[in-house]
Amino acid sequence: MKSNFFRKKNIAMITIAILTWLALEWQLYIMLGKAPSAGISTIKTIINFFSFFTILSNLLVAISLSAVLLTPSSRTGLFFSKITVQSAIAVYIFIVGLVYNLVLRNLWTPTGSQLLVDNLLHLIVPVLYVLYWIIFTPKKTLHWKNIFPWLIFPAIYLVYSLIRGAVVNWYPYPFIDAGTLSYGQLAINSMMVLAAILITGTAMIAFNRYANKKTERLES
Repeated sequence: MKSNFFRKKNIAMITIAILTWLALEWQLYIMLGKAPSAGISTIKTIINFFSFFTILSNLLVAISLSAVLLTPSSRTGLFFSKITVQSAIAVYIFIVGLVYNLVLRNLWTPTGSQLLVDNLLHLIVPVLYVLYWIIFTPKKTLHWKNIFPWLIFPAIYLVYSLIRGAVVNWYPYPFIDAGTLSYGQLAINSMMVLAAILITGTAMIAFNRYANKKTERLES
């Protein structure tokens, strides 16, 4: 029974990792292809690519799963094997899907390969990774205090985005565009995203702590 569980877990990890790496490489390829016509240098395009929370969160998914699969005994593999780290990544990738599909999806109309990669990064990978977390994360292992370190990465990302945006006059998302928004609106938008992270993280911790018997049997 245990071996069947771990076999399914490995299949899920391999599938999600491959899809995520393909989506990330595909998105970078698309952006680099459009850069010359937009008058953007290759270096700036690459920096912009890694300045999206979507990209960074998907990258965390891809790196974490790959490290656990390929080098489980390494420092990187052991770090990403931690339940708290996997849970933090689940929170981030869930927020990616939530914010994009509720706020950003209607702001543009991608077509062709961009539409496919867009859905991979903002819908398919978030859903698959959260399901992976629900099914394969050991239950009753998280504590309420775990949520506070999970806020560090989004906070650093926000500070970086605002500082770089002020320097290069480019912001990855319209709701943190300090060039067009008032500081008051920017603060409100930031607090709303923070609240979404707190609510999501709290819900995930509650699920982990109070998982019912049926959920626990999935791991046996």
